[in-house]
Parts: sequence; C-alpha cells; structure tokens
Amino acid sequence: MQTKYQPIARDAMAYVLAGGRGSRLAELTDRRAKPAVHFGGKARIIDFALSNALNSGIRRIGVATQYKAHSLIRHLQRGWNFLRPERNESFDILPASQRISESQWYEGTADAVFQNIDIIEAYAPEYMVILAGDHVYKMDYELMLQQHVDSGADVTVGCLEVPRMEAVGFGVMHVDEADVITAFVEKPKDPPAIPGQPDTALASMGIYVFRTRFLIEQLWRDADDPTSKRDFGGDIIPYIVKHGKAVAHRFSSSCVRAESELEPYWRDVGTIDAYWQANIDLTDVVPSLDLYDHSWPLWTYSEVTPPAKFVHNEDGRRGSATSSLVAGGCIVSGSSLHRSLLFSGVRTHSFSSVTDSIIMPGCEVGRGARLHKCVVDSGILIPPGLIIGEDPTLDAQRFRRTDSGICLVTQPMIDRLEV
Repeated sequence: MQTKYQPIARDAMAYVLAGGRGSRLAELTDRRAKPAVHFGGKARIIDFALSNALNSGIRRIGVATQYKAHSLIRHLQRGWNFLRPERNESFDILPASQRISESQWYEGTADAVFQNIDIIEAYAPEYMVILAGDHVYKMDYELMLQQHVDSGADVTVGCLEVPRMEAVGFGVMHVDEADVITAFVEKPKDPPAIPGQPDTALASMGIYVFRTRFLIEQLWRDADDPTSKRDFGGDIIPYIVKHGKAVAHRFSSSCVRAESELEPYWRDVGTIDAYWQANIDLTDVVPSLDLYDHSWPLWTYSEVTPPAKFVHNEDGRRGSATSSLVAGGCIVSGSSLHRSLLFSGVRTHSFSSVTDSIIMPGCEVGRGARLHKCVVDSGILIPPGLIIGEDPTLDAQRFRRTDSGICLVTQPMIDRLEV
C-alpha cells in the first residue's frame, strides 16, 4: 500500500477530455471549444483541470481535443510547453486523428481515450486520472488517488455533495455507508440521497481514477459492444458498478481552499449566466474562489504585455477602476470601470463606462459607449456612443440577451448594427 510519503501522482497520467463544444454558451463557442473560453481576466477554463494535475504532482498529461480546437491547441502550445521529457514529463495534445479508423472521429468520452491507447501504453503509467476540461475548481488529485489505492476500487468517481433536488441534471451516485457505488443514475427525477443525509445527493464531477491496465481492458470490452455509446458516464461506469467495485470520492475531502475560501468551490460555467456570474464573483472583496493563492497557482499562458495604464484625471473624464480585475496591456483612458474584468490588451476610451461586464482580449470600447452586464467576445470594437444593457427590448433585438439580463456581444452582432 502506498503512503503519503510516496506520492502516487508521479505514477499517474492525467487525461483531459476537452473536445466538447459547450453549446449552451451559444455564440461564445462558435469559434472555440468550451475549455478554450477565457476566464478570470487571464486564463482559459481548461487551465483549472491542468493546473490541478500539475499542482497535484502529475507530470504526464494528455489533452483530447475535437470541436473547433485551433484556439485551444494554440493556447496549450503556448502555455503548457514547459514539461520536459528528460524529467519523465510529457504533455500531449491529442486531436481526433483517425488512429483507429480512417473515417472515425471521437464518438464519446470513452472513445476519446480508446483511440489513444497506444500512446498511453507507451508511457506506461500505473494509474489514469480522467478529467473534464470545462469546470472551474481547485482539487488535489493525489488525495483521490490515495483513496483509490486504499479502497481497492476498480474505479473511483469524483463526486459533489449537492442538495438532492439540484442533482436532477447530473449523473447521481447511489452509495452505501462506505461510499461504494451501488447504482449510477443519469439525470434522475428523484435523485437517491446519501445514507444518513436525506437532503443531499452525490453528483458525478466527470472525474475518474483507474489502474491503467484495468481501464484499457474496459475500453476494449466497450469497443466490442455494438450497443455502447462509447461514454464513461453512460457505459463504462455503469458496467463497473454492476460487475466490479466503484467507489465515490467526495470533492469536499480533496478540494483545495485558501484561508479565505470558506466553502468547497466548483462551477460548471456552461451557460452565459453561470459564466458571467462566476467571473463577476471574482471582483468581490473576498471572492469564493481565490486566484491569488500562491500555494496552488493557476498556470496559464503568460503573455508579454506592458502594465495596465490609467490616464486622464478630469471631472467626467477620469481613468478609474473599482472592484475590477484589469490585465496587462489594458489602457483605461478617461473612462470608468466598476465590478468588471478586462482581459489583456483592452482599451476603453474617454467618457465610456463599463459596469458588471466581462471584456475579452483585444477589445476596444469607443468614446462615450456604455456597457452594463455584458460579456464581450474577443477582438471586438464597440462603436462610439453605443449603449448596451440599459434597454432590454433593444438589447434583445441586437444581441443575445438572457432572461436575467446578461448581454452576449459578438462581432457579427456589431457588424449587423453598422449595415
């Protein structure tokens, strides 16, 4: 049995599934996969899973990509190219490359691993940590690996403890008193409760730990099943629950929290509203997610940019920001920001204002424009004088406006205004 003085993570490979579109993010994923969407003023969503792996001590990482992967691949090449083969480290980007069949792309999450079995076997990791690349959280996978070894499980499934009736949109684990999974139910109308916790259910995080040899056996078995959809949650895990030993791992036991983080933090930022809220939450004086925790850094591509700059100091024309995150290369020129995030290279011109908004890299906010509760896609020029977020009827005609009043702004939407 391994002990805490012999990290299991060095014998593990993290395999990140990052091929999904994330269609609920609407036009925000027209040009990029969901894991490549910008987050937190500097990073991409996928950086959380990758940083967790690196901070946990895992030094072999693979990322399976598929849907509109160029933006994601470019980010991975720029920001994650520091792992060194001579130190027994590796970082592989694994697009659907028809390795099994000349006509077959990744058919499901399990197939995205199956098609790269030869690459996994070449590295010969003892354990595999399968991860989703589109969630925001901090977690020490070493603790989950320890539980997997100690319990003798065939698969360990990362789980969130959620209010029972909020679990209807998840895959839910029915467990016994020892957290051994007795049933796996996909999006149940009446989720099973945790023993002794009648109002709480265990929802799957899409994180799985296997011994590599066992996983490969299961993938080959699944590939030979003509009825399978080649999916971990739909096929592989339910089969193991029925024929082997599956154990739940509670996120609360391995969640990484800084001193200021009072509750375990996990977010699926899969809708415009959820994405906006998770970003805006970072502007709180004491945010629920601490990006300034040096003990568990968020690794990402660090652009070479000049410092952010604030200019002009006249009444009505003062470069200022309150409760905001402003990245390098930004110039706030005679304009005001409040409770907003500016990614790198954003410029806001005189007499403009940005409140409760997320402005992605390379945008320009024209003179006199006003933005409220907006998510602005990258590289967009907001025309001078344009007002967004103050007239719900007009906003809904011009942009994608959610029921809660968040406006998503993309370049084609701006172009239609100018016709």
